[in-house]
Amino acid sequence: MTVAEVAAIAPLREFVGAFGRLLDSAPGEPRILSEGRALLRTLVARDDWLPDAFAQPDPVHYRQFLLHADSTERFSIVSFVWGPGQATPVHDHTVWGLIGMLRGAEYSQGYAVGSDGRARAQGDAVRLDAGDVEAVSPTVGDLHRVHNAHEDRVSISIHVYGANIGAVRRHTYPAEGGRKPFVSGYSNTLLPNLWDRSAELRSTSA
Repeated sequence: MTVAEVAAIAPLREFVGAFGRLLDSAPGEPRILSEGRALLRTLVARDDWLPDAFAQPDPVHYRQFLLHADSTERFSIVSFVWGPGQATPVHDHTVWGLIGMLRGAEYSQGYAVGSDGRARAQGDAVRLDAGDVEAVSPTVGDLHRVHNAHEDRVSISIHVYGANIGAVRRHTYPAEGGRKPFVSGYSNTLLPNLWDRSAELRSTSA
């Protein structure tokens, strides 16, 4: 990287250090979500640090680029790049997570599984605009569907999770009911990604 490129990502480097120090103190989830929210809000308050390589959309699917994985997989940081109108299925995370809006806007619609095994929308969708931060986890609400609020431009959000999220066995919730396991992996292709263990985990899934 050039000197200019190294300087540009300083906010991300500072965030990684601060979040690592927060977790070093062995906080409970409420403190992680509270203090972590403040740290992430500071990171996404400016939009001049994300390298272009981690901000490129795909014409068909949203993309998930790994920005950092803690060496012991305590947390990971990902840029989600949403092409116009792109959306996720209804899904869970199984770990805590923080979502900070860096560019554009997105909607997050919460869901809950009923007695018939079907996931149904709960309440109104939450709109995240640049600078906003939202939390997910099994304790505060873990099922949602997310989509780009814009039909004509890219949106980007920065996600922080309490695991190497690309290697976590999670679930989607089809409209007909039940749930289907998945491991997301990462969209990074420029360099070998030591943290993308999705193929390994898929091969051992039941």
